Amino acid sequence: MSRWRRWRDYDDGYYRHFAPSRPREAKGGIKAQTRRGGFGQSWWARRWIAVLESFDIGARLGRGRSYARSGQVTHLEVGEGTVTAKVQGSRPEPYDVVIKVAALTKADWEKLAESLGKQAIFAAKLLAGEMPENIEGAFSAAGLSLFPGKSKDLVTDCSCPDWSNPCKHVAAVYYLLGEEFDRDPFLIFKLRGMTREKLVALLGAKAASQPKPEAASEPVSPPEPLPAEPGAFWGADDPKTIPLGEVRIPPIAAALPRRLGSFPFWRGREVFLDAMEAICASASPAGLAILLGEHRADEAGT
Repeated sequence: MSRWRRWRDYDDGYYRHFAPSRPREAKGGIKAQTRRGGFGQSWWARRWIAVLESFDIGARLGRGRSYARSGQVTHLEVGEGTVTAKVQGSRPEPYDVVIKVAALTKADWEKLAESLGKQAIFAAKLLAGEMPENIEGAFSAAGLSLFPGKSKDLVTDCSCPDWSNPCKHVAAVYYLLGEEFDRDPFLIFKLRGMTREKLVALLGAKAASQPKPEAASEPVSPPEPLPAEPGAFWGADDPKTIPLGEVRIPPIAAALPRRLGSFPFWRGREVFLDAMEAICASASPAGLAILLGEHRADEAGT
């Protein structure tokens, strides 16, 4: 039976009398991308992991890392202030995990928007999908905290029989969240009760309420519509004669997929971006050969 519990320190000494249980193999689980060392590449992801590790919960952190890397987490969903997951343990049915993070109130977000609006760089970076390095200062100026700073800010639940808090199943989910924050920093705001769409709308509303500069006295003529025909658009009568400029193999393979980032909670055996880099590196020479007319007929099926 599941039970809600706040973060507390538990002595692992009692559990040392028992042999550690071995989890069942989880098929199609979510495996962490990091195989060794710390979790998280961005400062905000590492900050999230540091919050977990600061609670000094002993050996369960190591077991949680092992579970995250071996793909024992079979489902993970991030909502506003709540994370739900399923983690395969030693029993036939996966355990249900819930992590609740104290959400900020509407009034808190209004104060934060005022604080962020005082520096345009904050809104610019957030709208570009990047977490400003000194954004925690803006939270502090509003009397708030971006990351959970106290044990009461986190409440967890796991249906496993381990009464420690957090157990290794909760820790595994926590580590995977750290990796996902690398891909999408807005998930941190979502856990604090504000989705990306709502945050962008709030920042836009604050910007719109600011005094606007006086309009120019001279009227501005509307721009001419672009031509619909490709030849006219590119300045050529025959689309086949459109100059392509320099055509070469990109110096960085899979540049566009890398800009998009990894898939949410990737389940593949290979790292997604590494696999795409190998595919693009192999396909680029073939594409260049086709463009230059060097593709032989007997290669058409390859």
